This record gives sequence, structure tokens and C-alpha cells, in this order.
Amino acid sequence: MSEKGKKISIGTKPTTRQTPVAADAWVETRETGQEEEKEKLKRLTIDIPESLHRAIKTQCAGRGAKIADEVRELLMQKYGKS
Repeated sequence: MSEKGKKISIGTKPTTRQTPVAADAWVETRETGQEEEKEKLKRLTIDIPESLHRAIKTQCAGRGAKIADEVRELLMQKYGKS
């Protein structure tokens, strides 16, 4: 019997690696572009002492927060929406 016309589909290689939790969180919370348009963001670069950076990073990591979000919140508290 000839197998010439038979097509076989081969799937992806199985893996035992687990997807990182951070990747799962990003997929669940990413923007889809269907939400109302938000104000454009501008990049702000500042230099801070290593000890201050370490303290901020440690506390943010403990709460599962991003440094950028924390700094943005502090700036909004100080300067409000313009």
C-alpha cells in the first residue's frame, strides 16, 4: 500500500519549561488598542544615587510594582494633571 498521498502534520516540540509568571501577567494585562486613546508618554531620564535606586527597586519588587509606575504616581501626586 502506498503512503505517497498521505499528509502528516507534525506539531511543535514538547517542552517541560514553564512560562514565566511575568510573561503570563503581561499577556493578561496588555493593551489591545481597543481602549480609549490615552495621552502619549514622554521619556524622562534622571540620575539617582545607587543606594536610592536599590531601595526603590527592593521595595517595588516586594510589592510586585514597576519602578516607572511608582515614580509616575509620585510625580502625579506632586504636580497633578496639567
